[in-house]
Amino acid sequence: MADKDAVTKDYMQDRETFADAFNYLIYGGEQVIKPEQLKPLDTTSIALPYGEDGKPVPVQKYRDVLKIVTAMEDDNAAYLLLGVENQNQIHYAMPPRNMLYDSLQYVAQVYEAAKSHRLSDKLPETRAEFLSGFYKTDKLLPVITLTIYFGADKWDAPKSLYEMFSVNDDRLMRFVSDYKLNLIAPADIADEDFTKFHTELSLALKYVKYSKDKKKLKEIIKEDTAFKSVSRKTADMLNIVTNSGLHYNEGEECVDMCEAIEGIKNDARAEGVEEGVMKTLIGLVKDGILTLADAAARANMTVPEFKKKTGLN
Repeated sequence: MADKDAVTKDYMQDRETFADAFNYLIYGGEQVIKPEQLKPLDTTSIALPYGEDGKPVPVQKYRDVLKIVTAMEDDNAAYLLLGVENQNQIHYAMPPRNMLYDSLQYVAQVYEAAKSHRLSDKLPETRAEFLSGFYKTDKLLPVITLTIYFGADKWDAPKSLYEMFSVNDDRLMRFVSDYKLNLIAPADIADEDFTKFHTELSLALKYVKYSKDKKKLKEIIKEDTAFKSVSRKTADMLNIVTNSGLHYNEGEECVDMCEAIEGIKNDARAEGVEEGVMKTLIGLVKDGILTLADAAARANMTVPEFKKKTGLN
């Protein structure tokens, strides 16, 4: 699991891939967020819940990827905080988890505003500004968190906080704030919508979508010529995330995914042939036609190796 988490985190650190994911989510594939507008931020957040004695107990939370984007809005700079949470398994409590990350970001912004005021010569104009540390003219940067699920199964977990409640009283629920999960899950993407991506994230998600249907996956890879030359980074990520056992040379910068899948089939055939040969040799030994030494020699093994492999004595 650690390998999968690390490889997807590294994959989404790429600015082009990161921008591509958010352009798909927010703008339907229109290239509004530019990679060069993105700057990485510290993914560590500190929460201060209170312990039994009332003293604050720092709790550290780590986001997968966090970046700030500077976008132009009516000739004015608009700043957003964008975060990605990668999931290799379905998580049934994702809405409150992401809500916590977002809340920590907002609290951190309030804290930073108060800190900057203390260090400046600008004094608060009212007692309310003094008490909160956040002035009337201060503004927060919007935070958008996107969960990307690198699994082939349908996401059957809650996509909002409301879905996690059992209360059905509409009058009461009007006063309970909802939190929507922003999600990209391959199984939910229609085949024609993969064209809305403009990086290899499209190929990665399409591969993941059909990774459990080998016949369909092979068809998809043959039909889409882009799979003829996939970057090593994408191929490595897919190999680990989907446990595909793809075969390609270590030194290759680009991978032909069709050939890589054929490598799996060839290995499977070879394993099948070896298994058949071993069964034949075992039968010949049991029938007294071959000695253990003869059978081991035909299998290119030592006698101890042959015994260990076959369980014969």
